[in-house]
Amino acid sequence: MEEIVIAGTNGEAVSLTRDEKCQLVKITREIAKDVGRPNVKITVGTSSQCTRDVIAETHLAEKAGADYVLVLTPSYFHFAMDTKAIIDFFEELARSSPLPILIYNFPGVSAGLDLGSDVLDHLGQNPNIVGVKLTCGGIAKVARISASYPPEQFAALAGQSDWLIPALSVGGTGAITGVANVYPKVCIQIYNLYTSGQLKEAEALQRRLARMEWGFAKGGINGTKWVVAQLKGYPSGSWHCRRPYPKFHDEQQQSWILKVVEPLKELEDSLSGSVNQE
Repeated sequence: MEEIVIAGTNGEAVSLTRDEKCQLVKITREIAKDVGRPNVKITVGTSSQCTRDVIAETHLAEKAGADYVLVLTPSYFHFAMDTKAIIDFFEELARSSPLPILIYNFPGVSAGLDLGSDVLDHLGQNPNIVGVKLTCGGIAKVARISASYPPEQFAALAGQSDWLIPALSVGGTGAITGVANVYPKVCIQIYNLYTSGQLKEAEALQRRLARMEWGFAKGGINGTKWVVAQLKGYPSGSWHCRRPYPKFHDEQQQSWILKVVEPLKELEDSLSGSVNQE
């Protein structure tokens, strides 16, 4: 595991205040120190609907100890966000941000706004924009980005773990995935197997993970939080999403999502206790 992402989609970023995000960064840094990884990279979501607010959040994130920010395209007035507006937004942010920026391309939560390869290729030239998380399944975008930029300049990351190997196969550098909250060691095992040349083993495990994630995603944010809490032993009630999102109380749904995710639990438990990828 190279870094930690907090206040992303599964971290309910849209429900958090600026102060809460900063507190999460500080707590994460303290825990990293306690477990012997004081220099682990921390990325925090600083998305908002106003350029001024995103800039302000990036400055607060830097003061709190974050290393990168993850930023969605503002989309409330999506009909006004043409290509020029999108490029102008990220370039203005890059000029003002004290932290390097990861673009977060997630059409599903951005009113369908989907950054194309030309836009990403243009933004990749900016020295303060260092990569993109592609929660759009755009494998061709990964290939095009990796053909134009070395990963240390502009990295292409899968936005789900079920296409980790496809992304790696065309030059992607990894994935930022909610499933790593449940099975971090399985995700890292796939990465390690693939990058060490054990392709058949990596592909077999990728298929198992993809099948699990297919069902896992159907649980929604409230189901995700509930099942993570069950598997990790978090206290009762800690899995509730903030209102207005409903609580995950339906026993049939609970039984179903546990059945979906449990096939990989034994493997996760059997792997090395460390989630370091070094």
